[in-house]
Amino acid sequence: MSISHNITLLGTGLIGMFYTMTIHGQRGRDRVRSVCARSDAEAEAFARKWGIPRWTSDMAKAVNDPETDLVIVGLPNNLHKKAVLLAAEAGKPVLCTKPLGRTAAEALEILEAVEKAGVFAGYLEDLVYTPKTLKSLASVRNGALGKVLWVRSRETHPGPHSAWFWDKEIAGGGAIIDMGCHCIEIIRSFVGKGVRPVEVVCTADTLVHPIAAEDSGIGLIRFENQALGQFEVSWTFRGGMDLRDEVTGTEGTIWLDHFLRTGFDMYTAVGQGGYVAEKAEGDKGWLFPVGDEVHELGYVHMFTDMFDALDEGRQPGETFYDGYIVNTIIDACYRSAITKRWEPIDIKRWASTGAEAQAAAGARIGAERYDVIKEERMPDGKAKVILKDRETGEIIERIEK
Repeated sequence: MSISHNITLLGTGLIGMFYTMTIHGQRGRDRVRSVCARSDAEAEAFARKWGIPRWTSDMAKAVNDPETDLVIVGLPNNLHKKAVLLAAEAGKPVLCTKPLGRTAAEALEILEAVEKAGVFAGYLEDLVYTPKTLKSLASVRNGALGKVLWVRSRETHPGPHSAWFWDKEIAGGGAIIDMGCHCIEIIRSFVGKGVRPVEVVCTADTLVHPIAAEDSGIGLIRFENQALGQFEVSWTFRGGMDLRDEVTGTEGTIWLDHFLRTGFDMYTAVGQGGYVAEKAEGDKGWLFPVGDEVHELGYVHMFTDMFDALDEGRQPGETFYDGYIVNTIIDACYRSAITKRWEPIDIKRWASTGAEAQAAAGARIGAERYDVIKEERMPDGKAKVILKDRETGEIIERIEK
């Protein structure tokens, strides 16, 4: 049965535009029907541009619109809590952009609000849904790299597009909370979300811009299985937006370049005469255009997963719990940047996911008599484990339900 959703969108900035472009173009039956901005004028301008029938500057009015059944939060970080609590109170499913909160305490309050209300909630972390990342994750989960040992994720560009990002109180920090949240969730996805992050060491500084928050940061995350994650973020990089990931395992390596050097290079002496790509610094000389920006940045696959999960009554790939864990790691990074030492990650609520529980079950089987050669999720949803009998050398397989 086809299900269509009428959406309230909170926020009309760049992220609101990307969300609307994706939603109106992806499944064809879901539409933004109500939009909320800082002023009626901003809301009306956005609504008229995208064919949205209702607009307002009253957040509560937008959330409680009787003709919408889903709320999407694309607001500055300091408004996430208010928006999600309004959606939870209204009993509406809610999707929230990254980061979930400015702190882990704020993220936990947001998570518990939707749990108490019993509403569907999805964490809009687009960069784990890029086509290259999804393909790479499938390879890693099928055992192509063996045990993941080290994941490096980098996002750098010349700085955010809106004033509120540069305000430490509104945003909750600088480059680390803005872009480190992307990198951290990419790292968690490759290492395995059921592998607990235990400590971090981080350096952060303000190197170029006259702001209270950091414009640069580098961090290391140690996991309980000794895997290491490394993130590099900066608002001081010149030349556009650099998105790269590297994954190293016992049996292989993956290198990903998502945005700058993707095989589409163009030189122009006269200029392109308009928009090139997000965070591009000019339209002359060597340019790196992006064929389908919302697709390459993961928005299409992200919203497909979110809407399908809502329709099917399952959890999406990225949940508010994931957003909470990311915030706990960021909190530890900020503490480490001050103390200049390894800091523990304070996770108040820890839970393994089903996939990692399955992997743990395979490990238990191996510990009894067998070595685990490979674990794989089959098209019918069942898990196949290939084992070697230590005593006889026989290769066998088992199907785990």
